Amino acid sequence: MKKLLLIYVSALAAVLGCDKPKTAESVQNQPVGGGKLITVLVWNIQNGMWSDQGNNYDNFVEWVKGYKPDVCIWCEARSNYQTGSKQSMPKDQVYLPDGWGELAARYGHSYWAKGGQRDNFPQVITSRYPIHTVDKIIGNGADSVVTHGCGHHQMVINSRVLNFVTLHTCPQKYAFGVSGSAAQKESEANKGGDYYRLKEITYICDHTIGKSKDPVNEWWLMAGDFNAQSSLDNDTYKYSLDDTRFLVHDYVLENTPYVDVVNEKHKGEFKTTTSGKSRIDFVYCSPAMMKNVSNADVLQDWWTASIVKDEATGFKRPSDHRPIYLRVNVK
Repeated sequence: MKKLLLIYVSALAAVLGCDKPKTAESVQNQPVGGGKLITVLVWNIQNGMWSDQGNNYDNFVEWVKGYKPDVCIWCEARSNYQTGSKQSMPKDQVYLPDGWGELAARYGHSYWAKGGQRDNFPQVITSRYPIHTVDKIIGNGADSVVTHGCGHHQMVINSRVLNFVTLHTCPQKYAFGVSGSAAQKESEANKGGDYYRLKEITYICDHTIGKSKDPVNEWWLMAGDFNAQSSLDNDTYKYSLDDTRFLVHDYVLENTPYVDVVNEKHKGEFKTTTSGKSRIDFVYCSPAMMKNVSNADVLQDWWTASIVKDEATGFKRPSDHRPIYLRVNVK
């Protein structure tokens, strides 16, 4: 079994790599004391970090460099609007996602990859380590249920294969694809958005960790903007336990081995990821990976603690979400 694993890891390492700057050099992964500490950042950066694009992303780059992450997962990783306005960015001026190789290099990442992109809100993963994209998930034809797409990526770190699943589910209260004001109101009244997100997360899990033969012992991380709340936070929300807003995370907790990382590390403490009291951004880890997470938290620092509404556009600065940061000892 060990021999087969080594063969698999060697073969995977040989094909790893995605969309790196031509001048970038591969970062060598050297084991340290039987383990290698890596750090991961997860953040919905709202329209490709709209609030800092007019500043050449200098604040963003400085902020990321301050945490020295090894892996970053960015939701809404496309430049959508012109600086200071809600006017669509002309196609010939759209910097992200194609510019992620250049932008990531500024904070020390040589590799990047994009998940399945169905609209203008893709997720991007960047890393110091080569990335192998296993699947870009949106579904096929009538089965295209994942609104903002999903990505399944792998990295080999300290001779271990790590699986990263990036996602961003439907944000509306009505079901995706419902058009017309009257139909949308009816769908919202019937909790259409919650049931649609359940459909999305079911599809995503079935096509990622659901394909694993040993999901408990393999290393899996699933993260992003779920646009759904968790019953684990119900001491704060005080909803009925059968509230449809819990459907997504109840599904994950009841049908997969995933562990809610922030909840596990902060029992009894509510951690909002928005400007209000709502935790809708999550990081999940499989049990084997969770055992090696040393700490995790929602970041409120010099840049992310204060979320300010831009009155001209209704967007938030620096984003309408807060980031999540975790440390993992890979051994």
